Amino acid sequence: MHAIYTSPLERAVETADIIAAPHELSPVCRDQLGELRFGDWEGKRFDELRHNPLWQSFNITRSFVRAPGGEFMIEAQTRMVREMETILDWHPNDTIGIVSHLDTLRALIAHYLGIPLDFLLRFRIDPASVSIVQYFDRVPHVVCINRTCELPV
Repeated sequence: MHAIYTSPLERAVETADIIAAPHELSPVCRDQLGELRFGDWEGKRFDELRHNPLWQSFNITRSFVRAPGGEFMIEAQTRMVREMETILDWHPNDTIGIVSHLDTLRALIAHYLGIPLDFLLRFRIDPASVSIVQYFDRVPHVVCINRTCELPV
């Protein structure tokens, strides 16, 4: 691995540090890799939102329902795609690691696969999972999604 970039949120930085250590790298925090901006829903638990009609609509029609005071999913997807393009400019032939969050990573992968934003919840990205994208002449090829494994005890 040649570089690792991470969301600035503490949980992402901690994960990036673990991944970077064996490669003797220091993760670089990038605001554009941050979590979906949930606005008024920030910090709320799913059980608090479960019966909220807007939350229900948000989870069915991500393409046009905005989190109150937050961002549209298309805005998060656009910033993730732009950030990846920037990182690719810096590392055209390198292996890099990106540590971000479930919704933003799903949005990025959906873009690469041509999946509509309304279908984001049809595939999983679990915490600490690995998804691999290879680029050939700047064309992304999704190799795997949501790879997980148990570590030996």
